Amino acid sequence: MAPIADQSYTYDLLIIGGGSGGLAAAKEAVGLNAKVAVLDYVTPSPLGTTWGLGGTCVNVGCIPKKLMHQAALLGEAIHEAATFGWQLPDPKTVKINWELLKTAVQNHVKSVNWVIRVELRTKKVEYFNALGHFKDAHTVIGVTKKGEEKILTAKNILIAVGGRPRYPDIPGALEYGISSDDIFSLERAPGKTLVIGAGYIGLECAGFLNGLGYDATIMVRSIVLRGFDQQMANLVAEEMEQRGVHFIYQAKPKKITKQEDGRLLVDWVDKDGEIHQDVYDTVLFAIGRRALTEELKPENAGLKLVSETGKIEATNEQTNVPNIYAVGDVLHKRPQLTPVAVHAGKLLARRLFGNSTERMDYTNVATTVFSPLEYGCVGLSEETAIMVHGEEQIEIYHAYYKPTEFFVPQKDVDRCYVKVVALRHDDQRVLGMHFVGPNAGEVIQGFAAAIK
Repeated sequence: MAPIADQSYTYDLLIIGGGSGGLAAAKEAVGLNAKVAVLDYVTPSPLGTTWGLGGTCVNVGCIPKKLMHQAALLGEAIHEAATFGWQLPDPKTVKINWELLKTAVQNHVKSVNWVIRVELRTKKVEYFNALGHFKDAHTVIGVTKKGEEKILTAKNILIAVGGRPRYPDIPGALEYGISSDDIFSLERAPGKTLVIGAGYIGLECAGFLNGLGYDATIMVRSIVLRGFDQQMANLVAEEMEQRGVHFIYQAKPKKITKQEDGRLLVDWVDKDGEIHQDVYDTVLFAIGRRALTEELKPENAGLKLVSETGKIEATNEQTNVPNIYAVGDVLHKRPQLTPVAVHAGKLLARRLFGNSTERMDYTNVATTVFSPLEYGCVGLSEETAIMVHGEEQIEIYHAYYKPTEFFVPQKDVDRCYVKVVALRHDDQRVLGMHFVGPNAGEVIQGFAAAIK
């Protein structure tokens, strides 16, 4: 790496990435009198989808996902309302208008994009709509949509570029498949949909599509909700199956072919090596995400990546290059959650410019899977607790429960369940809590504070 000749930099902090973590750091830093710039650029998805400032959460993650989840819950409520005395048209005739839903969701997203732009301008954060890569450890080259280059220098650089969905290396995947980057702004109704991947993104997408009245199938390569408590994961999958979501287990896609009628013929192979086929209107890939680190040309700055994941290993958000930091989904073995990135970004800015010593604590962070019946959890899964402490040291407390609102419409309560993972000694200290049921995302927050 070439030495820097001039040690006077244009910015105190240059942030590559305009998502939740980067923006939080930017706003905190300017409040502490730092001169800050943000580079942000969205490379179109294979389908051509792009979006505005705000990153994954605002545009193609938490916000549109929760709105579509809410739309599905409202549809469910309409079908139950008659049992509570509401005089409605035949609920079976009530249908979703995809165009109206998509427009409402995108209008809200665009309003958030606008608020972010105004806020950056008000706080005097310089914003560049350009794709950034390193020239050296203190210099970033931003390339605009027109191919124009802008050279920016900074004493400190923060990487907050996040990630994008992976696509499998099979014929037709890039040409005909979509991802969570596309579903929330899809121009046509998705129709019969195959979701490939059974992580939380796959389950959430299949869940709200099913709730909106579309035929949804999930193709599972190995297990559902890898990394989560498997008893709870299986409860969620069983409940979704009861709602009509189809699951194809132990299967991998082989190719996608577009038929003359525009529908998609999918070939897949099962665990015995047999080939199967079915036709879908939409194929959505949710097989994981990759960090957008290679695009940064990290070698120019001497920045090391974890070879298995392409992510950045950092101590207190500081990389192996002392003046380069990272927050959010690019960090290796850190929770990929918006509030985590936001808090880490704020704390980093305070340490850099406000004489703070407070560090980010990544342990016991609550998370929620917004499946039709939500799953909220905090702390260790039963499997992880046993692996860390030994089975003989773990005590499990569990119970099924019956939400009152389920009684009148006679909804199945068999999968409303809570589990607490505790140590047998140490005054039965709680290591983890898992909750499947209505509003699990809200319920788990209070317990998360207690466990923390």
